[in-house]
Amino acid sequence: MAYQNGKRIWLCSTLSQAERRCTLTHEIIHLERGPCPPGLAAARREEAVVNELTARRLITADALINAFRWQPHPNPADMAEELWVDVPTLDTRIRTLSPFEVADLERKLDGDWSYPRIGN
Repeated sequence: MAYQNGKRIWLCSTLSQAERRCTLTHEIIHLERGPCPPGLAAARREEAVVNELTARRLITADALINAFRWQPHPNPADMAEELWVDVPTLDTRIRTLSPFEVADLERKLDGDWSYPRIGN
């Protein structure tokens, strides 16, 4: 979806606006964090961290709460569109909610929210 060389980032021309936004943010975070540690396991951990940071940067807790208010039992594609992100970024944000964020969602939405089960 993107290619990075030094501080230059090229995005695939067929990406949607939401995909471009998510991919560019992802690559910028890679640049901010610097080179990945060597090894496959380290690269996988780094990618997971960057995915989570991307999701957190693009989907604030308040934006997520407002999206659930709009659609308490969402279709992921509709909710992602509402948040102007792609579905994988939304899935990552939901999957990595902290216990405090879950409690805040529960409190502010009176427990009326759910999200389809997502894979790891």
